[in-house]
Amino acid sequence: MKYLILKHYRGGPTPAVEFTPMEKWTPEEVDAHMQYMSDFASRLQETGEFVDSQALSSEGAFVRSDGEGRPPVTDGPFAETKDLIAGWMIIDVESWDRAVELAGELSAAPGAGGEPIHEWLEVRPFLTGVPGGTD
Repeated sequence: MKYLILKHYRGGPTPAVEFTPMEKWTPEEVDAHMQYMSDFASRLQETGEFVDSQALSSEGAFVRSDGEGRPPVTDGPFAETKDLIAGWMIIDVESWDRAVELAGELSAAPGAGGEPIHEWLEVRPFLTGVPGGTD
């Protein structure tokens, strides 16, 4: 089963753990964080559980149709922190429990001072069929 792990800074079901934002980290702290992420992905490649991952820029905008013949409407590019998705990873694992286990490990990536940031990550399964459809 494939799962999407979303990294963002919106908090979670309880107030977010406070940690220093990445833009305030030293270059060495950013390097250590990125190395942790790379090592994590490499380990999952070895077990066959890794599918893909990407870090995202904070730039972007919400876009929607304003009707036929009209230009799209955009909101931004002024991203709000609550809307920011910093990156994602796709994993292919045997169970929800394994997906949660891996997300918990990923949440402990180091941040400022080399301390684990314990960020909330969103884990979502891929939709495997059409809701309400028949197979």
